[in-house]
Amino acid sequence: MGETTIINTEKFFTEIDLNNNLRENRKKTLLNIVNVIIHELKSSNQVNLNFICTHNSRRSQFAQVWAHYAIEYFNLDGIASYSGGTEVTAMHRNTVKSLRDVQFKFDVVTFSHENPVYEVTYENNKNSIVAYSKLYDDEFNKKPFIAITTCDSADKNCPFIPDALKRIHLAYIDPKASDDTPEMSSSYLNTSKEIASEMYFIFKEVKSQL
Repeated sequence: MGETTIINTEKFFTEIDLNNNLRENRKKTLLNIVNVIIHELKSSNQVNLNFICTHNSRRSQFAQVWAHYAIEYFNLDGIASYSGGTEVTAMHRNTVKSLRDVQFKFDVVTFSHENPVYEVTYENNKNSIVAYSKLYDDEFNKKPFIAITTCDSADKNCPFIPDALKRIHLAYIDPKASDDTPEMSSSYLNTSKEIASEMYFIFKEVKSQL
């Protein structure tokens, strides 16, 4: 599996080179998210983002954490990020490890072998992140929200999301396939990096348009 190099969170977040790899159709989707956020901010002064994946264990958790980080990094008010699934499992240990490798700190708030609740913090954060696996309509996730589905299964299995102001599909490749293989660490790192880079793009655009 190889040794893991610990990277500073801000350095990891700001030094990702997205522009050389961003396809036009992907950029169009990201800009659609930007436009929806801007519209909701101007109309209600509050936007709740809910990243949804089947098990709420990997991709949707990465998205919630990096969206929260980006919101604070760009000093944006009135935007909150949440995550949920169509099933409850747990925030996967490899997701936790990958985020720890870029200096997010995880403290267990509620211990459970099945589904621990974490308080996630990082250097200079204003508000901590509460992370655990939950259904997308869990009472913790503030409503109404913009639903962003991060896997094809969640997109197909949620034909109707009652509390969604808007629904946007932003799929990522599942790093689960690499579990217990030599590529595991690099696979999760790459997923984290891709999601972080797109959250950077989204919220940098939001900041520039406000």
